[in-house]
Amino acid sequence: MRQRRSPGPAAVAAVVLGVGALTGLALWGPAGGRMTGLDAVAAAAGLASAVAQLWWPVSGALTATVLAALSPAATPAASLGALQTAQRRRPPVAAAVAAAGVGAHLVQGLWRPNSGISLGWWLLLICAAYGALLGWGALARSRRALLDSLRERARRAEAEQGRRVAEARMAERRRLAREMHDVLAHRLSLVATHAGALEYRPDSSPEQLARAAGVVRAGVRQALEELRQVIGLLREDGDLTDGPGSPPAPPVLADLPRLVAEARDAGQEVRLRDETGEEPPPAVGRTGYRVVQEGLTNARKHAPGRPVEVLLRGAPGGDLEIGIRNPLPETSPAVGFPGDEPPGGGLGLVGLTERVRLAGGRLDHERAGGEFRLRARLPWPA
Repeated sequence: MRQRRSPGPAAVAAVVLGVGALTGLALWGPAGGRMTGLDAVAAAAGLASAVAQLWWPVSGALTATVLAALSPAATPAASLGALQTAQRRRPPVAAAVAAAGVGAHLVQGLWRPNSGISLGWWLLLICAAYGALLGWGALARSRRALLDSLRERARRAEAEQGRRVAEARMAERRRLAREMHDVLAHRLSLVATHAGALEYRPDSSPEQLARAAGVVRAGVRQALEELRQVIGLLREDGDLTDGPGSPPAPPVLADLPRLVAEARDAGQEVRLRDETGEEPPPAVGRTGYRVVQEGLTNARKHAPGRPVEVLLRGAPGGDLEIGIRNPLPETSPAVGFPGDEPPGGGLGLVGLTERVRLAGGRLDHERAGGEFRLRARLPWPA
């Protein structure tokens, strides 16, 4: 609820000057300069009630209305009270105060008739004046209510905008977490493959051992660097906007040759056939890249040493089709993960399936004909 501000010295001064001037005109104007003791008391009390209306509009207005029944000197204060009540109270209360003001001035006209105007015209003039005060006050009250409503809507819109920004930041953090899973799973699977080779092929030449150790060292360093960068971006106070600390652009299908080269350097036999002919939109390309990356990572973990075939086909206005297949291992995989089952628990394919679904596509995988087959279809806008 909006808190009403206390009237300041400027408001009090404006009321004193304005009502004081009008009270003086009421005393010396129509009265022809004649002023009684009752008029002086009513003028002083009316001025005090006008000031009190700034804090208590109804009480101050009724006090001035009673005084207006006794003396014309209180008419300015009573009129201001009707206006204040119409501006700051509900219409029924304002109408009651205005009706009391009309009655008080009717009493004043009967007790102290004005020689310049008849009682009927006097009453009509008073009714018109109080009607105008009611309308003016209601208009001011409606305008103030409208401004308050607009301020409240602006406050809520700002809060809603803040909530949407927070949700967008959270969605971006979730996206970065998925990117971290995909990138680190790929990187660490390469490291595990070379580490397994070091353990199970101690008879390799010194050059081969040094090369494998260098790959392991470089892979671990890159994995730690990527993990440090993403964790820094996932902090609550992190800024996800573009800048020096922003994440690099996610890879797309144009980056597949580099991904395949890394897999081949790790000893994985990969045959890539790209029949698309052109680069799909970035959103489609990013998802397609992740599908191929997850397929190579799974093949490296669960079927080490087996060749992998990757096929891409599609055109704008249709679907981007991705097919990955590799022979199933004859025995439980050991190279790269000595003494343990390959880590992961299949969660990579679960997350990848959801990612493809959110992109409007479909992902299937099966074991058939001695092979593991991964197929994905992604809409390719024209």
